[in-house]
Amino acid sequence: MEVINTIGRRKTSIARVYLSEGKGNVTINKKDYKDYFATKLQQGKVDQAFIITDTLGQYDVTINVDGGGFTGQVEAIRLGISRALVKINEEYKPALRAEGLMTRDSRMVERKKPGQKKARKKFQFSKR
Repeated sequence: MEVINTIGRRKTSIARVYLSEGKGNVTINKKDYKDYFATKLQQGKVDQAFIITDTLGQYDVTINVDGGGFTGQVEAIRLGISRALVKINEEYKPALRAEGLMTRDSRMVERKKPGQKKARKKFQFSKR
């Protein structure tokens, strides 16, 4: 099996995922994913697509992730892994879609507008 290359995005995070057959090693930015993500919740999100498709421990994953915070990064990684698994086997798609892992979350930070303090907050108004 050749290496499967996919991309996942969330807010300003971009994760490039390289999936190949192996023993279940997950490497993020040249670190083990359990060292990169401290909490069990974030580690569980990395494994979530493998658990749903019953492929935990069958593939080695190398991930380069950049931008955003840890939550955005882990959700970008989850989307990239889900897309890679669907490239391997199309039958995984309905199960992953049912859990919401195939949908790109397009919510981004709203831009700041001129003449305002933030995106929606205004400067304090003084009548007199």
